[in-house]
Amino acid sequence: MLASIALSVNRKSIATNMAVVSCDVCGRTLLRGENADVFLHSGSRRTVCELCTSRAMHEGWIREGVDGLAPSPNDRGGAARSLLGRLRHRREARQVEAGAERASAAPTSRRTQEDDGYYDEPAYVEPAVVEPVMPVMPDPLPTHAALPVPESHGAPRQQRNVHAIPTNAELKVGRALEVFNASPHPRTVSGVARSLGAPIVSARPSATEGAIVTIVVGWELSWYRYEVDLGDEAAGVRVSGQGAELSELDPADQKPNAAADERGELHLVTDVA
Repeated sequence: MLASIALSVNRKSIATNMAVVSCDVCGRTLLRGENADVFLHSGSRRTVCELCTSRAMHEGWIREGVDGLAPSPNDRGGAARSLLGRLRHRREARQVEAGAERASAAPTSRRTQEDDGYYDEPAYVEPAVVEPVMPVMPDPLPTHAALPVPESHGAPRQQRNVHAIPTNAELKVGRALEVFNASPHPRTVSGVARSLGAPIVSARPSATEGAIVTIVVGWELSWYRYEVDLGDEAAGVRVSGQGAELSELDPADQKPNAAADERGELHLVTDVA
């Protein structure tokens, strides 16, 4: 009897026909009983979960049926949303669209609300205050123009120290040695002579410039070449060369015609060739 009762029981299988719905924003599969909203974007319908509604509106997606008051087909049980809820979603969509327009355009106007819509009101720009420019009047001419004071011919003029350049070679060399002895260079000659002994001294006028006299003071391990401009004695004595061996000099510069004393001053001892 129990076997007959077991055979009379019909087995039934339970199957769910619930379609799998995924959110087009976060990609999450919606749970059973979870509501989803439909948005329009790029001409296609997109399914958005309740957690991603604000994100979809921020991206510029438009909720389906936001311009009408008809209930969304995704609402289960045919229960229409309340009028206050639909108006709130409608207001949020308009605010998102207005924010996108303000971000892309320069803030040249301000948004004002009247009834249930928006319109652009030109921004008030305070006119700039332009200060009047006063003309610049020229200075009045003096009644009696001052006449230039004539230069006095009796005023003393500044005197220039001009030295005549000797034409004789020996006189040129003698004058150049006097200028050299009045300079600080004799101290250098005296200091080196205490270590290396008496130097050879060759003083000759320049072959190309008539006012220049060249003076060479040399030792076995060192030599100096000086130049004196007799046309500009105030410029002093200029060092024009220096070396370490006498072989670096020309043969004419190695032929002495002057000598140095203990103080390093130079004196002509033979005639200048």
